[in-house]
Amino acid sequence: MRVGIVGAGTMGRVHAAAWSQTEAELVGVTALEPTSSAALAERYRARAFASYEELLREVDVVDLCVPTDLHCAMTLRAAAAGKHVVCEKPLALSLSDGERMIGACEAAGVRLFVAMVVRFFPQYALAARAVQALELGTLGVLRLKRVSYPPQVLDNWFADPARSGGMLVDLMIHDLDYARWLAGPVTRIFAKSVRSQRAGPGAAESEAGGARADYALVTLRHESGAMSLIEGGWAHPPGVFRTGFDLAGSSGVLEWRSEDTETIRPYLYPTADARDVAGVGVPTSALLEDPYSAEIRHVYEALASGAPFRVTAEEALEALRLALAAQRSLETGRPVHPQEVA
Repeated sequence: MRVGIVGAGTMGRVHAAAWSQTEAELVGVTALEPTSSAALAERYRARAFASYEELLREVDVVDLCVPTDLHCAMTLRAAAAGKHVVCEKPLALSLSDGERMIGACEAAGVRLFVAMVVRFFPQYALAARAVQALELGTLGVLRLKRVSYPPQVLDNWFADPARSGGMLVDLMIHDLDYARWLAGPVTRIFAKSVRSQRAGPGAAESEAGGARADYALVTLRHESGAMSLIEGGWAHPPGVFRTGFDLAGSSGVLEWRSEDTETIRPYLYPTADARDVAGVGVPTSALLEDPYSAEIRHVYEALASGAPFRVTAEEALEALRLALAAQRSLETGRPVHPQEVA
């Protein structure tokens, strides 16, 4: 299985490391900045390709780690070339683009995997199995949290909603997907948000420019009768990335926090210098195999064997629908039914 990485930023580097732990051959890398693709390719003894078209001719699988506004066009080109596609979340910026991507891959007979990595974090996977096994009884209330610092990168495409979709689409989509996975289809969404423009720490030195601090609370009502309260934000100091969940059912409650330690005590995150943290916050795991490696190994094994993906492209599309519905709720100030979003 010959794999090509498109994009040499944070996720390109993460995915390249993960592919290197499978039996697939990492053939090459292509990126907008030739120096970045050359450095990443050299690290894994791969080839730096000058263009996407050149890379497509040499691989069986393309792994798209590029800004979200490029996902649709690049997936369509890969499908036309008969290549399987791994696409970083979110699937796309619009439902119509997501549907085109899914349809093109189906028509071409290639597979599309959307990297909703939270399903591969062990705490989330174990909690999902407990819910599905009815260990919590009937699920009633879900509280999910994912808060980070605003991305601090050059040419900060994350800060441009026309390219990233904004915090709801880029970050909170993980927990929207997880809530739907556990509690089922959603009938109503209501969202409230706080946004402010602030200069990113160290912006003068890095030329990363301003970063939009963005914080939101989103409430979901599920068909099952369960309710989900999701907290998300790009509003914390550099170096902070916190996640967590409380899942309450008729037979018990399951709780987890990323800051949990062996002793039960408050934990204070020191404020880091922006120059000393990754440009984009990425949750980490202390396990021997990190969730990104687990995710890519799953993709490799599913492609090699024909087994189903843990996350379907259609589920990724529905997660995008929920994020867009939450955005519409913010814009209108009213609850929104997901099917209102076309």
